[in-house]
Amino acid sequence: MSLGILLIIFAISLAFVLLSIIKFKMHPFLSLLIGGLIMGILAGMQLTDVANGLASGFGSTMEGIGIIIVLGIALGELLHVSGCTGQIASLMLRLTGKKKTPLAVNLTGYIVSIPVFFDAAFVILINLIKSLSRKGKVPFVTLVTALSIGLITTHALVIPTPGPLAVAGTMSVNIGWFLLYSIIVSLPASLIGGVLYGKYLGSKDEYALDFANAFDDIDETEENKSDHKLPSGGLGIFLIFLPIIIILLGTLASIIFAKDTAPYIFFSFLGNKNIALLIGVIIAFLCLRPYLKNSFTEVITEAAGQAGIILAITGAGGAFGKIINNTGIGKLLVEGMAGFTGAIGILSIVSAFVISQVLRAAQGSTTVALITTSAIFAPLLASLPGVSPVLVGLAICAGGIGISLPNDSGYWVVNRFSKFTIKQTMQVWTVGGTISGVVALIGILILSLFTGVLPGLL
Repeated sequence: MSLGILLIIFAISLAFVLLSIIKFKMHPFLSLLIGGLIMGILAGMQLTDVANGLASGFGSTMEGIGIIIVLGIALGELLHVSGCTGQIASLMLRLTGKKKTPLAVNLTGYIVSIPVFFDAAFVILINLIKSLSRKGKVPFVTLVTALSIGLITTHALVIPTPGPLAVAGTMSVNIGWFLLYSIIVSLPASLIGGVLYGKYLGSKDEYALDFANAFDDIDETEENKSDHKLPSGGLGIFLIFLPIIIILLGTLASIIFAKDTAPYIFFSFLGNKNIALLIGVIIAFLCLRPYLKNSFTEVITEAAGQAGIILAITGAGGAFGKIINNTGIGKLLVEGMAGFTGAIGILSIVSAFVISQVLRAAQGSTTVALITTSAIFAPLLASLPGVSPVLVGLAICAGGIGISLPNDSGYWVVNRFSKFTIKQTMQVWTVGGTISGVVALIGILILSLFTGVLPGLL
């Protein structure tokens, strides 16, 4: 079958997936599976091959990311129920000083959202933000922008949040390099979209003197409560970054030590994403045990419950991608684009960002946008020369940050807990997130100029 016909079939199956999710509110799990059926059948694959391909794609995806998603959510749950997140905020404020409160708040959001879901982290920290605004005479809108953009940036870009995990797994990239470059592009994005833009909003006349928005509901008793029964913020930061450091050590060791030597095998074992997160979760439980009201079994059960829907969508995305790959469209694309290799990388990065951004805006969920877009791009890029799956994966993640509209639960979390108007929510959350996403994309495009020089990009 010719490339042109396969591209038309691919466009039809992709249109079905997008329309069924956006227009008809079909669950992404079903949309992706049916999209795979449409792709395989119209491409002329045998029906048994289509069925087996869906199952194979689902299973191989679960093999790559199933364990790590559950463990990542478990780590976030431990930090959440132990009270670590609020303590991290207090520590960051002490380190930066009250004059740099927006920076402290942004860095707190940036760190806390690596393992903790956006909604939970925002709700936990919003009363602290209100108190800091009132006591430090910092415009409330500045601090909400700093917090929310810090939270959503790492939620969309940095492992072990489920969305980036799913993207890295689907794109079959080295998780250590993916993690390293995600931090490189996400930190400036968070600072520009959260701190600088937040300060700009706070300087506007309508916000400049607003230090008391919604402060009547602060529980002063809770605010002044002693922290002697809470873990330290330093411990929380250590527990967040421990598995990240282990993964990065494993990646660096694979470069330093010769293959099949004892140090290489040992560090490769520790640096395995599943082992690193398992170690992180066990150590977190041991360190936080005195501060937990729930048993470890209850924490894992809660994490598994939260992970279920993410695993289902991710697996269906892998099934869809497997069918796309089995049609041979990737090989034909390589042959068709042989004369345009110099521009393929940049075009792929920008296209991945745009499609992820459109999906994010259309159906609301960052995680669904990331999983769906990576399922579309992974089989197409697998054999394209000179295209970095790491950078395309990061572009997909960056596209999940901005253009959050009222169909996104995060939009209403910011709106209701901050007591903003619709206009204010759009200015803070939608515009701020879009700025962060675009800054991240610019960083990714800059990295793409050094694809043949920087390690891990190919």
